[in-house]
Amino acid sequence: MKVPLADLHAQYLTIKPEIDAAIQRVIDRSQFILGKAVSDFEQAFADAHQVKHCVAVGSGTDALHLALWALGVGEGDMVVTTPFTFIATVEAISLTGARPIFADIDERTYTMDPGCIDDLLSKSKGVKAILPVHLYGQAAEMNEIKKIALRYGLAIVEDACQAHLAGYDGKCVGHFGTAACFSFYPGKNLGAYGEAGAIITNDDALATKMRRLRDHGQVEKYKHEFWGHNYRMDGIQGAVLGVKLKYLRQWTDRRREIARRYHEYLRDVGDLTLPYEDPKSYHVYHLFVVRTKRRDVLQKYLADKEIGTSIAYPIPLHFQQAYRHLGYKKGDFPVSETVALECLSLPIYAEMSDEQVEFVAAAIRSFFHD
Repeated sequence: MKVPLADLHAQYLTIKPEIDAAIQRVIDRSQFILGKAVSDFEQAFADAHQVKHCVAVGSGTDALHLALWALGVGEGDMVVTTPFTFIATVEAISLTGARPIFADIDERTYTMDPGCIDDLLSKSKGVKAILPVHLYGQAAEMNEIKKIALRYGLAIVEDACQAHLAGYDGKCVGHFGTAACFSFYPGKNLGAYGEAGAIITNDDALATKMRRLRDHGQVEKYKHEFWGHNYRMDGIQGAVLGVKLKYLRQWTDRRREIARRYHEYLRDVGDLTLPYEDPKSYHVYHLFVVRTKRRDVLQKYLADKEIGTSIAYPIPLHFQQAYRHLGYKKGDFPVSETVALECLSLPIYAEMSDEQVEFVAAAIRSFFHD
């Protein structure tokens, strides 16, 4: 049996008539940039997260940069985030001219450790915002992070690029910061057929500013209130996302069921550490990430059995050449560094059959029992 890490084509086949028709409508209307398909999606995505506004943009990176930019983060400022994330989180800070500073992650959730943030802020001046990452589909410990932000008078921008519909303490992500940013990269739980992203917020003025910034600062055509950028979403991506959003809750339920089965099949196997789900969190399992000190050998073993895996993320950002100038050294973020050496993502997608889940689990059990 062959089990890919994800199967985007299988998902497409389940909704092919709706997708094809939605794309054709965009072509028929020639609304290739923004337009009705995008505005309809914005409203639906905002409703799904129970917020007032959604601003659709060209990618998750665009979303992160635009949110920080609109909040006035810039030269001379610092933004706290984690070194255990995709580089786009930190690039967005750099693009504003601000300096990223890192706080380590919690060993169970792999999200930002509030204790590390508090310690960092007590020693740092010039911090303007906190950028927590809802990693792998699980929300960060937002109640504690919000308390810290309020204590120091800081903005919060939630990186929810892997956390569509995720929740914490009974609220959807996006209700804890001033804004939350999403990626619709094709492999995400809600994925476009190309690059796309969005920002959600309950702040009316911020939403208005972000809409103008994404469209060259325009109030109306050829009237520019300030200089901005081109961060607009394509009409076809809005159409695709509008169709797929209708199925997202159903697909999320299936991901959670697959995760439950993995937990059942892989409990107490070798030195395997299974994902921890915070009791306050509604985990949407963008990735199902296990840990083992034998990670590389296990990955090869599974590849030989045609089981797809990936590593997110093998090199913490403070070790990346792009951020060596920050001056961090080995040992500064011990949890991030350890997790990076041990983490492995197993196949998980809504179309995955129970038989495929059992096959993956059996292969892992066989590896550890050999």
